[in-house]
Amino acid sequence: TVEATRILVREDFVVLPYTTTDLVTALRLEDAGAATVMPLGSMIGSGQGVQDWEGIRRIAERVSVPVVCDAGIGVPSDAVRVMEAGAAACLINTAVSRSDNPVVMARAMRQAVIAGRLGYRAGRMPRSEFAIPSSPATGLVGAGL
Repeated sequence: TVEATRILVREDFVVLPYTTTDLVTALRLEDAGAATVMPLGSMIGSGQGVQDWEGIRRIAERVSVPVVCDAGIGVPSDAVRVMEAGAAACLINTAVSRSDNPVVMARAMRQAVIAGRLGYRAGRMPRSEFAIPSSPATGLVGAGL
């Protein structure tokens, strides 16, 4: 895939390679001139969901080209998580076309992608090993009694 990308880029093709979630391969594809990197979530048409969330996240953190998660997205929550991991987009077909109501599923996927991207851009709160109160400790009803 990497060598094919190099050859096609030299021939002025825009290359959008489908690949695994292997970070080294993704970096090599970027270096070879790929316009995007498209790691699979799971087998095409399987609806199994993303099998390697950390792989998607690592690729999205390290490459500078857009990351488009392709294949395996089965439900809107898969799309949300892919976008929260930093992907620029999801390629979704079978989850919509094989659902009981494709129009409604397409709407759900659209909203999921938007929500996931907004969440990613907003930035996740830091994780903590212990509880941190978020309610105000002053100005409470009856505090002056």
